[in-house]
Amino acid sequence: MATEEQTQEPQEPTRQPLTPAKEKRLLQCFEHAGKQVTLKSYDYATNLLAECVMGDPSNVEYVRSYLANLKNKYGNNRRGKLAKFLKRGSRTAVKKAVAADQWYDVIKHGLDVLTVNPWDIPALTAMATASEKMGDGEVEMVYLKAALESDPKDPGVNIQCAEALKARQQYDQAIACLHRVELVRPDDEEIQRAIASLAVEKTIMLGKSPDDVAVSGATASPGQPVEQLTAERRLELRIEREPKEMTHYYELSQLYINDENYGKAVEILAAAYEASEGNEDIRDRWDDVQLRYLRQQVVNAHDEGDKETERDLKKQLHEKELTVYQARCERYPNNLAFKYDLGLRYQFNGQYNEAIKQYQKAQNDPRRKGVCMLALGQCFQQIKQYRLAVAHYKSATEEIADRDAKNKKKSLYLLSKLALAMKDFETAEKNATRLAAMDFTYKDVSELLDKITQKREEEEAKGQADQAKQEDDEDDEDD
Repeated sequence: MATEEQTQEPQEPTRQPLTPAKEKRLLQCFEHAGKQVTLKSYDYATNLLAECVMGDPSNVEYVRSYLANLKNKYGNNRRGKLAKFLKRGSRTAVKKAVAADQWYDVIKHGLDVLTVNPWDIPALTAMATASEKMGDGEVEMVYLKAALESDPKDPGVNIQCAEALKARQQYDQAIACLHRVELVRPDDEEIQRAIASLAVEKTIMLGKSPDDVAVSGATASPGQPVEQLTAERRLELRIEREPKEMTHYYELSQLYINDENYGKAVEILAAAYEASEGNEDIRDRWDDVQLRYLRQQVVNAHDEGDKETERDLKKQLHEKELTVYQARCERYPNNLAFKYDLGLRYQFNGQYNEAIKQYQKAQNDPRRKGVCMLALGQCFQQIKQYRLAVAHYKSATEEIADRDAKNKKKSLYLLSKLALAMKDFETAEKNATRLAAMDFTYKDVSELLDKITQKREEEEAKGQADQAKQEDDEDDEDD
């Protein structure tokens, strides 16, 4: 027989309207919390402000003050206590409440998660969703902006922000969010379509035809109708008319990128960066296109057989990559993907100690732990720290998923080779055998297995010979 709990549909608690008495009590609580913040009694202030937020989740000032107090508590370090394993119960409760559409409980448990890290993206985005569902649109944006502050490049946060801004018809800001996603996912056609769709919606909102929005009042060459203008020319005219509107530059540069005309895209984004007076998002996009342009030039020089030019361009590319990722790590200290990318550049340039520092930070990202272990093994091997290299190769073989066959096989191969060189035949044979089971044609794995067997037998024979000699020497001494 089903229990009442099993048969009853989950219901969201109905928010009761604030009575004058309750509103007055919350205001007094809020004022008292402000005094505690002034005294830097952050924990007490947190409890008081949490009571205010739970009493009136729609109050923007309560929410802003709650977040500001916690940020002050942690010195605005953008990571809180670095306590990813704290508040596990509350984190789980947030997920369950979201799944059950229990929006009030999402806020309740989310506030608890934020006490150890007010920049916690999953909690903030869940609370933004809860606020939107409860009709508190202004509070929704407060939580989303806090999540963006934590990681301005996070695709999920930017997509959620874009949806919220679109609902408010703030199309330029929504497009800017999606362009940040595009930087992380340059080949994501869905994002590109979403940007184009927002541009059309913006045009319709302005009361103009999508075809004419950029060129109203403008003409091409004498006698040429507006509708015959190319997409490129339309965007050029938009830029001439609205030089401070960054979406025009983005769309024109994307046209060139789609045609692999990276040189022109670099020029457009350079102009956008200047017109924006140093916007960092545009700078990131400009840097990415410059890198793509340099890579294209390297390939062209190689195809033409111009080795000297190819060598010079590769040097420029490596220097530019290093500069770009150093700057990004400084601007976005919590973005572990950028630290991994910087580690790759240091490793490629032979700066192994610097690479090790970046990989050791990046390994805290569960998605990259395996490849970080592999890279650390390679770097330690290069600086002749062989035991550390073996330890990291072993970790890599366990952390890298089988579906990442390329890196899995590479880690097994490098571990086997190094273990053989260190005469650790058991480790060498075990991992070479694992590799052979995955792909017997991988490099020289069959020869490697034979070599391991040969070296093991030689060492055993040598050991037996040494033992026999030692026994003979002892017999001679006895005589």
